[in-house]
Amino acid sequence: MDFIRKWVQALFFILTNGYWNFPVTKGIYKGPLKIVCSPGLNCYSCPAATTYCPLGALQQLLAGIRMSIENGQFFFGLYVVGTMGVIGGFVGRMVCGWACPFGLFQELLHKIPSPKFGIWPPLRYIKYGLLLFMVILLPLFALDEFGFGSTSFCKYLCPAGTLEAGLPMLFLQPELRSNIGPLFFNKLFFLFLFIIWAVLASRPFCRTACPLGAFYALFSRIKLVKLRLDPAKCTDCKACHNVCPMGVRFNESPDDMECISCLACSKACKFNAITLEIGGLSITTQPRPSDFQLKKITQGTDITN
Repeated sequence: MDFIRKWVQALFFILTNGYWNFPVTKGIYKGPLKIVCSPGLNCYSCPAATTYCPLGALQQLLAGIRMSIENGQFFFGLYVVGTMGVIGGFVGRMVCGWACPFGLFQELLHKIPSPKFGIWPPLRYIKYGLLLFMVILLPLFALDEFGFGSTSFCKYLCPAGTLEAGLPMLFLQPELRSNIGPLFFNKLFFLFLFIIWAVLASRPFCRTACPLGAFYALFSRIKLVKLRLDPAKCTDCKACHNVCPMGVRFNESPDDMECISCLACSKACKFNAITLEIGGLSITTQPRPSDFQLKKITQGTDITN
């Protein structure tokens, strides 16, 4: 399944960044596909992007609500929220492990040989604060002189936007370089911070600072596609602890909001205690170990030798 996941990640990268005429046009794609919501974090202003970023679209929606109301326009584009809700209700944070280009980028960085470190678990809660304040409250209440809210996360922090849009557009349109200022260097700092951190630790942006991951995590208990633990088969061997890229201890918290359903724990489990389910129906199975294997595993013996 890990092989399949890599192909799915590559497919989503190609589908959401499939406009390869940008070296000629030197601008962003504005065709009909740009009304499609990308499931993962993928900057609208990336010159190769064919879809829009759900986080950016949500901020734009909230930023314009006050102006719309004042102008007597009482329609708020619930298509954006509805699309995110449908994706979240169906697969939750599985998007992060299977369809997010920036998640794939972090996985590739983590393969670079280096000392590897964990991430302090309480840092996971930062992304929920960023979702609340930078994605929801500031666009609603931090208004400019025209009554338009601030798209703060995109403007001040998002490393995916800097990597996918900021740097490429400076290369494609050199005249933009004269506009470089403290704001760009601030975002460049966050990009390099997460690049270095991703080499040393697994998926740091996903785990600590991604508001989109925080939004999808809210659906962890009700999503249709999820990993399921069979307590009767679990021996508490903790093999799932060592392989999870998100630091989840699956046998202790099967509905952990950090789980991206990457199936690493299912692959590591020798007892077929973890399966992937859609609406309660298992779609992954493993052969049950023999009695000899069970005895060796429970005794802590490496049965692969």
